[in-house]
Amino acid sequence: MQDARERIAKVPIPAINDILPSPQTTHYRNKLEFTFSCKGWLTREQLASGDEFAERRAAGFHIPGAFDKVLNIDNCLLQDEISNQLRNFIRDYAIAKDYSFYDLRNNTGFMRMTMTRTASTGELMQVLVFGEDRPDAIRDVMTAVQERFPQITSLMYVINRKVNDNLADQEFITFAGSDFIEEEMEGLRFRVGPKSFYQTNSQQAYHLYSQARRMAALSADDLVYDLYTGTGTIANFVARHARKVIGIEYVEDAIADARINSQRNGIENTEFFAGDMKDVLNNDFIARHGRPDVIITDPPRAGMHEDVVRVILNAEPKRIVYVSCNPATQARDIALLHEKYDVTELQPVDMFPHTHHVENIALLVLRVES
Repeated sequence: MQDARERIAKVPIPAINDILPSPQTTHYRNKLEFTFSCKGWLTREQLASGDEFAERRAAGFHIPGAFDKVLNIDNCLLQDEISNQLRNFIRDYAIAKDYSFYDLRNNTGFMRMTMTRTASTGELMQVLVFGEDRPDAIRDVMTAVQERFPQITSLMYVINRKVNDNLADQEFITFAGSDFIEEEMEGLRFRVGPKSFYQTNSQQAYHLYSQARRMAALSADDLVYDLYTGTGTIANFVARHARKVIGIEYVEDAIADARINSQRNGIENTEFFAGDMKDVLNNDFIARHGRPDVIITDPPRAGMHEDVVRVILNAEPKRIVYVSCNPATQARDIALLHEKYDVTELQPVDMFPHTHHVENIALLVLRVES
């Protein structure tokens, strides 16, 4: 972060606040994906043992530099223990039934991926991704999971026969329970679907959003734009402190959840729009919906498109609260915004313990020219 500040932003920036530590350093993630592979990675110890490893089917994480190999995982400390139980049961059950595991080079195989989402409310979502449309086999696996883990509140599956693993354009089929789980924050409940973005560290997400709200310094008359709103978590979280909040997000399913989240929480001063940010947020949009007093932006790792930055500069909100998971692109955007804005505070938040990744919140204040 310090390097990005000095090497990329190259603008006056205050000292960085002490990082806010994560309350949990293990079992903190609320979402994990594991890949099924017919080519499990053999460790040095396994190779040195001289043993034969005829069974190479594995469920776990990809090996860097070997995209078609997967390291089999028996115990992962990143998510709640239920995640280990689910993955290991599904893997062992599929092997016992002799179901084929995915071959990433040839795009063949039945068992492809698994995704587990846990919520602070205790709700549990399990998604299985199959590489082949085999109704009887799918029903067999899904029924086995349902019977073994009756606590699952959302059990879903996807048939993905594409070459890539991106599920954004795929149909999620509900096998049992609902098609979402709910998170809770300050008495507000947020619907999270299988395609929804939600901060992966639920406890620390609250601290992140609390800091963003503090920096926004909202008043009852403020119009707030929440850019890259996802399921509207930040928008709904700050709505009680503002006149109105407008959220914009690319994923239509997430926007549908954002609207439902407002309705379920009795929040009536939010409005949400779906579409590519650089296409939706333009000068005409601001002319129709009003010039924002405050903008809160939480873009993906690539940061904000230059056209979006230009519109923000034209709108001249009093304050910009910039939440970022990538200090480099945040610094790049800060340099562009420096045309009219000064950075007055930087607050890093440790969302991913034991990694070099960090979320950073920057407060930018409109410069008053003398």
